[in-house]
Amino acid sequence: MLKYEIIPVTPFAQNCTLFWCSDTKQAAVVDPGGDIEKIKAAITKHGLTLEKIFITHAHLDHAGATNALAVLYSVPIEGPHKEDLFWINAIEEQKQMFGEAFNYAEKFTSNRFLQQNDTVKFGNITFEVYFCPGHTPGHIVFFHRESKLAQVGDVLFSGSIGRTDFPRGDHATLIRSIRDNLFNLGDDVRFIPGHGPMSTFGQERRTNPQVSDTAVGVR
Repeated sequence: MLKYEIIPVTPFAQNCTLFWCSDTKQAAVVDPGGDIEKIKAAITKHGLTLEKIFITHAHLDHAGATNALAVLYSVPIEGPHKEDLFWINAIEEQKQMFGEAFNYAEKFTSNRFLQQNDTVKFGNITFEVYFCPGHTPGHIVFFHRESKLAQVGDVLFSGSIGRTDFPRGDHATLIRSIRDNLFNLGDDVRFIPGHGPMSTFGQERRTNPQVSDTAVGVR
């Protein structure tokens, strides 16, 4: 069975998530943007063995501590999509923009770039991978079908959507990613966004002011 704990990290309260398989106690961390001590504490608290790190996209608050955590636990990094190599290579530049709060951040090397229809695994758990560009060019989403649970990074939020004013962001592409890739997974799917509270795809389809059926003119 899939278990998880959301661990807010960085000054931006980014939702890093520790997932684990209750049968094997093997775990994966999604988007370790910072605060490694918090992540380590959660791994220890639940008696887990970290197996992998998964990355939705390479913005600093989601990926800044990726390399340090991978080295600490000697585990591979999977994700994001290869189009986000643009942002991985810009981590030093991103760090300079935000000053001392992110002075720990460093570039990382993905062991496996991911794309639509890939799967990632740890323990007895399998996540499906969905390519959802728009916020960044290589953003991906992880979906656990059995639990009807998705980790969507900065694609979609409760009542909002990801910013598209960063380099290589695209609003129309983001809307398509949400409506064609995510909403088709089902209204009852719960999702963990990159920031803020959880919601469901159905709730956002009905009420989200930017991507709901009403907002895009679907009756």
